[in-house]
Amino acid sequence: MKAQLELAIKLRQEGELIESNQLLLEMINKEPQDAYLNYQCAWSLDVLGEESRAVPFYEKAIQNGLAGEDLENALLGLGSTYRTLGEYEKSREVFQQGVTLFPNNRAIQVFFSMTLYNLNDHKTAMEFLLKCLVETTSDANIENYKRAIDFYADKLDEVWN
Repeated sequence: MKAQLELAIKLRQEGELIESNQLLLEMINKEPQDAYLNYQCAWSLDVLGEESRAVPFYEKAIQNGLAGEDLENALLGLGSTYRTLGEYEKSREVFQQGVTLFPNNRAIQVFFSMTLYNLNDHKTAMEFLLKCLVETTSDANIENYKRAIDFYADKLDEVWN
């Protein structure tokens, strides 16, 4: 089984997406509860543009104990997939879990801000994006105003007289 999984991942890396997906789906039929295998199946469906088919695999992977970096990536994948399917509330729930468990993952925060935008929570979306920007940029011009951007990130609606 391990050799088959390695082959499926290699095929995906080489752009042989359909072959990789077929191999993963064959393996999942033999090991339907395996968290890592469910995650790989979800990923393979996602890259094929079959987001709605990917969802149950992401969910099962997370429910069945996926951990570490794989859990981090699965939460990002599931949250993003829900968003692209218009399931914004589900996306928000997944991203809130991701931000709580992985507070330093900027990609989760950026994708979360997209969901917040879709939910018309523009203030929080901008706050996430501005915080990510000031905490990760190496742009000299932005760094010159880092303190001001950080200060205003959660005060965008305030007016000073």
